[in-house]
Amino acid sequence: MYKVLVSDPISDLGIQQLVDANDVVVEKKTGLSEDELVAIIGNYDALLVRSQTRVTDRIMTAGTNLKVIGRAGVGVDNIDLEAATQRGIIVINAPDGNTITTCEHTFAMMMALARHIPQAYAKTIQGTWDRKTFLGVELRNKTLGVLGMGRIGSEVAKRAKAFGMDILAYDPFLTQDRAEKLQVKLASVDDIIRNADFMTVHTPLTPETRHMISRPQFEVMKKGMRIINCARGGVVDEMALVEAIDGGIVAGAAFDVFESEPPAADHPFLNHPSIIVTPHLGASTVEAQENVAIDVSEQVLHILRNEPFKNAVNMPAVAPTVMNKLQPYFKLGETLGSFAAQITQNAVQEIRIDYAGDLSEVDTSPLTRYIVKGILARHLGGEANIVNSMHLAKVRDLNVVVSQTSATKGFTNLITVTLVTTQDAEERRVAGTLLAGYGERIVRLDKFPVDIAPESHQILISHNDKPGIIGRVGTLLGENEVNIASMQVGRKIIGGAAIMILTVDKEVPKDVLVQLAALQEINTAVEIVLG
Repeated sequence: MYKVLVSDPISDLGIQQLVDANDVVVEKKTGLSEDELVAIIGNYDALLVRSQTRVTDRIMTAGTNLKVIGRAGVGVDNIDLEAATQRGIIVINAPDGNTITTCEHTFAMMMALARHIPQAYAKTIQGTWDRKTFLGVELRNKTLGVLGMGRIGSEVAKRAKAFGMDILAYDPFLTQDRAEKLQVKLASVDDIIRNADFMTVHTPLTPETRHMISRPQFEVMKKGMRIINCARGGVVDEMALVEAIDGGIVAGAAFDVFESEPPAADHPFLNHPSIIVTPHLGASTVEAQENVAIDVSEQVLHILRNEPFKNAVNMPAVAPTVMNKLQPYFKLGETLGSFAAQITQNAVQEIRIDYAGDLSEVDTSPLTRYIVKGILARHLGGEANIVNSMHLAKVRDLNVVVSQTSATKGFTNLITVTLVTTQDAEERRVAGTLLAGYGERIVRLDKFPVDIAPESHQILISHNDKPGIIGRVGTLLGENEVNIASMQVGRKIIGGAAIMILTVDKEVPKDVLVQLAALQEINTAVEIVLG
């Protein structure tokens, strides 16, 4: 008999299939401390949690029989994934269970915003019959901008079409073909800001998306825009939004999420007449709570019975001999993917990964997952991991092509990552290897041979090979107190196209990158942040 411990409140219906299984015993013990869990976890084969229980390395060390940890929800930040992977414990979640409920909450917020429903309700129950103040707008024939076309954003777009809305959609991985399938118009963030009547946010919070809607965007935004955020606090700059509403740029906003939760008592959202707020209710429906528990219970049962399963969020099982060969390349692969994604500005439609040398002799699929995770994480942040990365690529219609060859062009092993974009099939290429005694090295960027040790903060500059450019770059960075640790240049011919890679000691302010790109003979300047 398999023993399953449920340590957080989870609906009985959600775990019913585990209770009904003739080879499983389910015990519910909630509110346990770490010490209490450590004392009993060795008796169980599986652990089911929500967000309250923190599953630490110490708990897993004591869980000598533990095979799987199920998280009834999406986030797994309360589970030590690295410790689970090291101990061969599978961690699963329910990534699809909240999709519809969050989508519907978004629409509820949009309609409440369009018709001033909370404000009208509050005034009516106070005894004031006021039909003039709360003049609303229809959704029909309005333009909705959707920032993020993953599962939830795509469902919102479908429903908006049924309301007669025109959809402008932005997603870093949204191709023209997929946009046509979804019956939306592919757009940039700037297109949405300038043209949409309503805008809804469905992106994860990453360094790329933090404050992606802030003062510069509000300055050019279509007057009368209404903004909904049921995704992550911090994607929209809260203080800048208040200023935009007070300044007559934004007509109103509806937020289910905050940069800091719960918000402070004096947060300006809480008493603003044009802002509707709810306490992070996106996933709070009976159906969603039951669905995530049902999904996780089903997968736990499959794992315990050694049957095929899905939605694992840590390292899948790999033969020890293969793991020994691939392990040193995992970090390099993720670095190459991240580097390639950060130098690619247009939407990616294909990922090509070429393995050369000894790596061609083994199954490189685990390594491919690391590379694809590195690519996707630029825009999806923690949502992308080494198990779901291939699935996330598939649902975004990203074609992943892998090839292997024994020819290495002078290296024992060589990994080349090429991103093909929707812009005239443009290709951006990064190749890397491991050098004995030196570690990770990037040895090619596009057409230029280089020798770069990946560091936390680097600047990639494309320029014309003319005298004086290095001096101008160094002077500008020095004036802005950005210290250069190392520099390398690459070119094919004298006076032709060239690149410059600078390793710097700290994050480069965005305005400094703008100044760099504006220097004579410089075409682009991009900061690469790794690790």
